[in-house]
Amino acid sequence: QVQLVESGGGLVQAGGSLRLSCAASGRTFVGYYMGWFRQAPGKEREFVSSIMGSGGFTRYGDSVKGRFTISLDNAKSTMYLQMNSLQPEDTALYYCAAGRLISNSPKSYNHWGQGTQVTVSS
Repeated sequence: QVQLVESGGGLVQAGGSLRLSCAASGRTFVGYYMGWFRQAPGKEREFVSSIMGSGGFTRYGDSVKGRFTISLDNAKSTMYLQMNSLQPEDTALYYCAAGRLISNSPKSYNHWGQGTQVTVSS
């Protein structure tokens, strides 16, 4: 069982940057496929990015390609999402998740954090 805790959200102006963190309790991400998702009010949960728990094989949603970068550090049991050139449409609750399948679907992820709010003002 892996427990996940996100941090790093906040309020930022359009064009700004934030780095989200996802800490795993007491274990590394090896053996899991890790993802970031986001959900805005009234919308479905959207795939943002994913990475193999051992690192590599990164994937990005079309709306964030070229602006967001996923990474992880198993020595620190922490995954990151560097978000640059943020826009108001990036405003959402951001979740990290862990699963056993390579997938963009939230249904494939079994373990979720509580989310961290990102708000981008225009």
